[in-house]
Amino acid sequence: MYEIRFSSAAAKYFKKLKEKKLKEAYKAALLNIQANPFIGHKKQGDLAGVYGHDVRYLGINYEIAYLIHEENRPLIIVLLAGTRENFYEELKRYIK
Repeated sequence: MYEIRFSSAAAKYFKKLKEKKLKEAYKAALLNIQANPFIGHKKQGDLAGVYGHDVRYLGINYEIAYLIHEENRPLIIVLLAGTRENFYEELKRYIK
């Protein structure tokens, strides 16, 4: 099974979450990603190599962006999480 690590931006986002049901939705999505990291959609262009996974909660679409490393040991690095609004622009700024 893959180990999951969080970037500082993702850790900060999850720490700030107050709504319990949204946290549970994210946790379920992260468990799915951990079991099968290729479940997400592989991004192209500027975000090549990054995977994105959708999380729907109360009709709002949230996103988790992550990288998969398999060199030494299976590892998933969660780069960013949040609502889809301006998500990819923020992700591009974070990666650069």
